[in-house]
Amino acid sequence: MLQNTPLDTSFNFYSDSNGQDPDKSSPTLRRYHKELWSKPLPSGIQFDLSNDVKDAYLYHKSEIGEFYLGSDSITHSYKSQRRKKWLTDQIPNEVNEVFSAGSTIGGFILFPNKSIMRKNTINQARGINPFIDDRFDLTLECIRLFYLDQHSPLYDTLQRYKSFFDLFENFNNYVNFFLLNDLVDEKLNIKFYLPFDDFKSKPIFGSVEEYLIYKSNIISFVQLRNQRIINYLKKAD
Repeated sequence: MLQNTPLDTSFNFYSDSNGQDPDKSSPTLRRYHKELWSKPLPSGIQFDLSNDVKDAYLYHKSEIGEFYLGSDSITHSYKSQRRKKWLTDQIPNEVNEVFSAGSTIGGFILFPNKSIMRKNTINQARGINPFIDDRFDLTLECIRLFYLDQHSPLYDTLQRYKSFFDLFENFNNYVNFFLLNDLVDEKLNIKFYLPFDDFKSKPIFGSVEEYLIYKSNIISFVQLRNQRIINYLKKAD
């Protein structure tokens, strides 16, 4: 159960991040992450997270291992991406709606954030990989395939953080733990924001119409996840 003030799924984390990236600068987002994801793992072991370890956003250490975790936005409006200015400049209001929806807790998750062998973290890799382009539906497909030991554009990166994904034992448990259920169907297949071709091509927007479909699906997911978070907290009480 959340401590201090109740969790507000409408709270915009840019409002307390002093104009900086909420993943690093919003104290409210950090507190929400700490309280939401400090809970039992599928093994029954409590995954308590600490926010008072030097140089760590959130930290866990126990018999199951040591984990440095960081916040990551799982929505992307592309409002600041130069190569999509041709598109986003045409529909600034629509883009801002995606940005605003993704600034609530439903648009954030935790990933391990300590670099291994000086290589990219998950957050960094999914941002620069042209076959992912920071889209979380595509990232989640990579995670699904990882649990099946199948290749994807992020396989090598996820492999470096295998000890983290092993905490959840399988993809279904990972989805349930982070309340991502509204982005998968009953067979645990991803509900992609746009048609998916098994990573054969790069996920670019070909038209305004495609972006509007993307917008509708991504906002729907965030809203559903926010409601799922509310329902989870009610049960936790």
